Amino acid sequence: MDLLVVGGSLVFVVWLYFQHNPLEHGKKFMFRRFVNWFPLGMTYAFLYMARYNLNVSKNALGNMMTKEDFGIIFGVGTFVYGFSFLLNGPLVDKIGGKKGIIIAALGSCVANVMMGIVTYLFLKGQLTHNLVVAMSCLYGLNMFFQSYGAVSIIKVKAYWFHVRERGIFGAIFGTLISFGVYFAFDWGQAIIDASKLKGSDNPTAFQNFIRSTFAIDTGTSDAIWLVFFIPAFVLIIWALIDMVLLKDTPSQANFDDFDTHDASSGEMEEDFTIKQLLTRIFTNPIMLTIALVEFTTGVVRNGVLQWYFIFAKEVPQPGAEFFLKHWGLLLCITGILGGFTAGLISDKLFQSRRGPPAAILNAAMIVLTTTMSFTLFSSPVAVGSCAVLISLAVIGVHAIMSGTAAADFGGRKATATASGIVDGCVYLGSGVQSFCLGYLTSKDWHFWPLFLVPFTVLGLFFSWRMWQALPAATRRYLVMVEKVTVVTQTVKTKTVTITE
Repeated sequence: MDLLVVGGSLVFVVWLYFQHNPLEHGKKFMFRRFVNWFPLGMTYAFLYMARYNLNVSKNALGNMMTKEDFGIIFGVGTFVYGFSFLLNGPLVDKIGGKKGIIIAALGSCVANVMMGIVTYLFLKGQLTHNLVVAMSCLYGLNMFFQSYGAVSIIKVKAYWFHVRERGIFGAIFGTLISFGVYFAFDWGQAIIDASKLKGSDNPTAFQNFIRSTFAIDTGTSDAIWLVFFIPAFVLIIWALIDMVLLKDTPSQANFDDFDTHDASSGEMEEDFTIKQLLTRIFTNPIMLTIALVEFTTGVVRNGVLQWYFIFAKEVPQPGAEFFLKHWGLLLCITGILGGFTAGLISDKLFQSRRGPPAAILNAAMIVLTTTMSFTLFSSPVAVGSCAVLISLAVIGVHAIMSGTAAADFGGRKATATASGIVDGCVYLGSGVQSFCLGYLTSKDWHFWPLFLVPFTVLGLFFSWRMWQALPAATRRYLVMVEKVTVVTQTVKTKTVTITE
């Protein structure tokens, strides 16, 4: 049933993509662009599976990996991820998104295989080093290569999607993240269940396949290491597909390149150095505001996504078992809804401004995290419902900020650098919450939602600050093509205020 829901969601997303064509591209172009973004996006989704499989392995290992241990390992990985963008963002701007996504897939594949080996040795009692140290180093390596993924997908998007189409692509970006979370939690848990020595009396076809393929019955411990090996294998397949189908620009696929009216309009012939790319981003007030919004998003997103899964496993949730059992599916569906909500609000109601939907969704998260704080141990259904709705809102904010606003204000020439720094701030926020909540929840779970509330307030504040922001080239397009009245323009930040 879950597969039917996810498959139906994917069909709906593809259908909506072909229906949304405000620039009236030809059918051949629309199809070729689909052939471009679909394998690229699926690679990114399985990168997510190879990232959050750590969460699934933590629950499978139980007390062999404590909450504090998990917080340290995940925290190290997120900080490596965040700072890696200072290197690989400008690098992907130079080498292109195709090479970047292939580096991400193959590098993460190697790191996951190594984590699988360490898990195997640990369960067999043959690991001579501390598990936390070994997994922290390898998860950090995994996240270094993972960080190539987001910047690569947005780099390719910047050349294929006009600013007025990017809201819908932000929704697609959020959808791909949601599929990845589903793969990680639900497929990952299915792998864990199938790898157990003592399985159910009526195993599923998938469980039979895993047990026969990997000879689970002959082992002496649960084959938890498969949760790392299997995503690694899948990534190799998608990397090979990307090598064949993926093109960085329309001209490489025998179509004409076109002006996307982002911040790079009029300067496509210029060749920026790495220093110039970084300076361009760090001296842009709007880019810094986007980064601050995403820092708060990182705290809240993983503060709910990873910790509800652990909370519901550790603290009985009578009447709300459905949320834990279908956590990945619920995150998938709500993430898709969140991405499309933010994208459509931006493009349809606010002339492709990205601040308004981010502010609206952050306001919703204030209410939801506050409600969680009051109902944490009194209403399991309320807590589960709030957690799911927060995931809807936070994926919407992340998709419209990292997936769209960063590309708009960074421009095609600096897209990877801009989106990398913004996405890096997401994972710096994730690192903060991982270390803090790993420690705080070991003391008392009450600290969990209370810790998140202030960051939702900050997210609303920073989103509100960029409510009227638009790149100058987008302003010109709105005035000349869509006849939108311009009220004021702030030259320093290249933003405008427009009438509704």
